[in-house]
Amino acid sequence: MPNSKLTTNSGMPIAQNQHSLTAGERGPVLIQDIQLLEKLAHFNREKIPERIVHAKGYGAHGVFTVTHDISNYTRAKIFESVGKETRVFARFSTVAGEKGTADTERDPRGFALKFYTEEGVWDLVGNNTPVFFERDPLKFPDFLHSQKRDPKKGYKDPRRMWEYWAKSPANMHQITILFSDRGIPDGFRHMNGYGSHTYSFWNYNNERYWVKFHFKTEQGIKNILSDKAIELAGSDPDYAGRDLHEAIEHKNFPKWNLQIQIINEDEAEDMKINPFDLTKIWPHTDYPLIDVGFLELNENPSNYFKEVEQSAFSPSHLVPGIAASPDKMLQARLFSYPDAQRYRLGVNYQELDINKSISEVKNYQQDGFMNNTRVDERDNFEPNDFNGPTQVSSFEEPPLKVNGNIARYDSHKDNDDYSQAGDLYRLLPEDEKDRLTSNIVSSMNNLDKETKELMIVHFTKCDKDYGYSVYKKLNIY
Repeated sequence: MPNSKLTTNSGMPIAQNQHSLTAGERGPVLIQDIQLLEKLAHFNREKIPERIVHAKGYGAHGVFTVTHDISNYTRAKIFESVGKETRVFARFSTVAGEKGTADTERDPRGFALKFYTEEGVWDLVGNNTPVFFERDPLKFPDFLHSQKRDPKKGYKDPRRMWEYWAKSPANMHQITILFSDRGIPDGFRHMNGYGSHTYSFWNYNNERYWVKFHFKTEQGIKNILSDKAIELAGSDPDYAGRDLHEAIEHKNFPKWNLQIQIINEDEAEDMKINPFDLTKIWPHTDYPLIDVGFLELNENPSNYFKEVEQSAFSPSHLVPGIAASPDKMLQARLFSYPDAQRYRLGVNYQELDINKSISEVKNYQQDGFMNNTRVDERDNFEPNDFNGPTQVSSFEEPPLKVNGNIARYDSHKDNDDYSQAGDLYRLLPEDEKDRLTSNIVSSMNNLDKETKELMIVHFTKCDKDYGYSVYKKLNIY
């Protein structure tokens, strides 16, 4: 079979792809060598800006299948009948590090899912932890800065994150998870995924429910201990991505069971904790898990850049029957995530194949970088008299009741940042408690005495044994 014709991006056949055009055998290169200029210009731009967080990731295609009827809670088409299947793309990632980060860093893992439903794309953007470090989005950039490289030294310094955490006890629950065995999952197949935020469901009766999403791994939870993680960081830094890819290649398709927690609007009013606080879980004894379906990943990407690097997730990508909540962190991410993608990929990032809805997209947005789908509309305004697309009132979300004065409320005041972290500590077997506190102390060893003392106070407020174990191992007196 003859080779296909090599061309420029404009389609012009290329006669020579081995040697630059020069003025004489030893002369300078000419600017009229359009093939050289195009290759260099494209090469300079072939990497898009790195994600600020979740920079290093891997992805896979799969299918979500409904196994239990939850249509009384939501009108979302994806859940409308038992046995229904929906195509999905999943992206797993580390969070704070850059693209060169080892897969075995102690770090939360991103767990992002894109469901291609007949009423639009639904993105569930979460982590492998049910809570997060912060509850107020105004602190999100500060928190991430504390996890990144020192802007003066150019390298990471544990002092930065511990100084931040010492003055921000809202982080205690997530810190306890992060430095436990679950802080380093054994690849992506052996960890759970969580929507983390509180979202809302609404049904055909315009009844609203608050919901949390839990994806429980069928492969079982497996973690990597610190010494092994350090070894793998040197010998196999792409361990988790390779593990996922090879499992799917060998048809050992990973699966997760989707379960939800549900609270109705009235019930939420009487909760002892704020149900929209991202640093808190809903106790399973009070709000038991409800089975919904399962996710299976069964196809590897054919092109990493096109499908994984250009995939763009946002919690603002919702569908009828699934909506946001007063969760402050979620409210901010409804803006910040798509805004980051517009910067990274361009304003028309949702036209890329991996991000494109399988249902028809019709609106009056126009032009912008890389627009290529607007073809036959007569004009770009609404209302109009040329039969352009119009609003459909039957898809309107039920009203959300809000009240109170506009102010910058202190979400930390009278908020218990310690009990759930202490509950988690007390649930751990003794050997895991020992590893948790040893991991913490290893990270804190070179801190100043004041920061160490502040953190010991926080750990002690979670649990006296927790604080004493850290205190004893730090040996600061």
